[in-house]
Amino acid sequence: MTTTSAQRLRALLEREGCLVMPCCFDALSARLVERAGFPLTFMSGFSVAAARAALPDTGLLTVSEMLDQGRSICEAVQIPVIGDGDTGHGNALNVRRTVQQFARAGFAGIMLEDQLVPKRCGHTGVKEVVGREEALARIRAAVAARADGADLVIVARTDARSALAASHGEAAALDEALWRLNAFAELGADVLFLEAPRSEAELRRFCREVPGWRLANMLEGGITPLLPPEALAEMGVRLAAYPLTLLSCAAAAMQAALKDLQAGRTPERMLEFAELRELVGFDRYDAQLRESGQA
Repeated sequence: MTTTSAQRLRALLEREGCLVMPCCFDALSARLVERAGFPLTFMSGFSVAAARAALPDTGLLTVSEMLDQGRSICEAVQIPVIGDGDTGHGNALNVRRTVQQFARAGFAGIMLEDQLVPKRCGHTGVKEVVGREEALARIRAAVAARADGADLVIVARTDARSALAASHGEAAALDEALWRLNAFAELGADVLFLEAPRSEAELRRFCREVPGWRLANMLEGGITPLLPPEALAEMGVRLAAYPLTLLSCAAAAMQAALKDLQAGRTPERMLEFAELRELVGFDRYDAQLRESGQA
């Protein structure tokens, strides 16, 4: 019996331990994640905005652009892909349609957050989140879309920890974030995501007080301390996302290659041409061409 990508993702989440989830930004990076042996990936909104349009992650890309990128990613790999749904791109009815579109695009899951539009990367100074009622309405709409057949794992994220710290104080901001996550869980969200906790102690409190599958963002240079997967597993984190690792490494490698070319050198660290051809599918294409009698 054929299983859906969402069913495969749920089966992974049922496992013990912490799943390391490198985040991709296009079909090629997703294929590299798969070939490295990782069982799932996440289409990072920050990385897609950067790679597709050289823009900051501040809500500038449209849902159509995200879906177009997502289709290419989902078609290139067999592993489950979670998509970044941002704020759901509007009111509750927009959220519902966004979830349906992400399901049709081939995603296994969708992440939805409670920031005010336009949203921004959670580690670059989030200032505002919507009120409780609107935050709950977004997740309620996503759950309703899932019940109507858009079979996706719903990742519910809150940025209240950052957004409310200045106005409410650090402790009250964390309290509100945890309240929201518990409410999202009660509504039926599958994975709970506290964005930008400031310490290991805050991560541990998140894991103690919020039920279900929990996600932690491991952003190099970000606000949250970087912890090894073993430590995250011990405290109860099920998914460790690495949102910018591949993008940052790729950009650094391209900068180094450009410096070599400026100096009149061919870069040393690069794939062999034969390996690159195989990676993008020339070998498979030629084999299929021969089988069809067209070679």
